Amino acid sequence: MSSGKQRQAAQARWTQTWLGGARAAGVDLGKPGERLGLPETGSGSAAGYGRRLVALFVDWALSLLVAGLLARAFDWTPSQRSMWTLVIFGIQAWILVSLIGTTIGKRLCGIRVVRLDGRPVGLGWGLARALLLIVVVPAMIWDRDYRGMHDRAANTVVVNI
Repeated sequence: MSSGKQRQAAQARWTQTWLGGARAAGVDLGKPGERLGLPETGSGSAAGYGRRLVALFVDWALSLLVAGLLARAFDWTPSQRSMWTLVIFGIQAWILVSLIGTTIGKRLCGIRVVRLDGRPVGLGWGLARALLLIVVVPAMIWDRDYRGMHDRAANTVVVNI
């Protein structure tokens, strides 16, 4: 093979692994939660994206409902209602996860938040997690263990019940 064709073949392989991700490059990433000592399936395993998203939508819908009721009672404008929906969502995520490890949506979906060291999440780490959650972007950046930046900052993981 000529040097030009060898170079094209090498470049094609490089881009294929780059575009295909770490697995295409032959890197073994393991199962989600494996590095954290979580089981592969069943109770205590890392919760998947689907359940987490459904729980998020349930919690957001409940926050919308509460904000709508308050908006009616206090005659809020639509922008005030939107702001209070976010505040209510943040407070419920903070208090419920801090004290019992789950929100209403998470409980309905069969998932909960736990600290990696086994202790309760607590009000301080729960607040940090909730603030990063309502900023949205940190919660959208995930690692291979299905942990968003908000979970990594609070040293937590969402697991199946």
